[in-house]
Amino acid sequence: PSSLYKAFPPEEARRILRKLELHYTPKHGSWLNMAEIELNVMTRQCLSRRLGSLEEVATELACWEKERKQLQATIKWQFTTKDARVKLRSLYPIVRTEAGYASIKT
Repeated sequence: PSSLYKAFPPEEARRILRKLELHYTPKHGSWLNMAEIELNVMTRQCLSRRLGSLEEVATELACWEKERKQLQATIKWQFTTKDARVKLRSLYPIVRTEAGYASIKT
């Protein structure tokens, strides 16, 4: 919100803010990697050439999206929870259960 107040007069910043619904998301994470992968695929397959107008860009993107949906294109995610626990061990603290066994908190 403060960026809007830096860019616009207070009345305009408030007007814009009333129309926005802010969702704070992590700056790092697998969801972000997947979004970046999909944007990279879109850029390579659809936007790697010069397009003459905004309408042409919209048409090309719509066709590309339709084809991706028909193909049921997915991202094959290979970084498993087990891999994460090994690589990010410091983020998964050891806890004691009632039975006295050590386990990894997830």
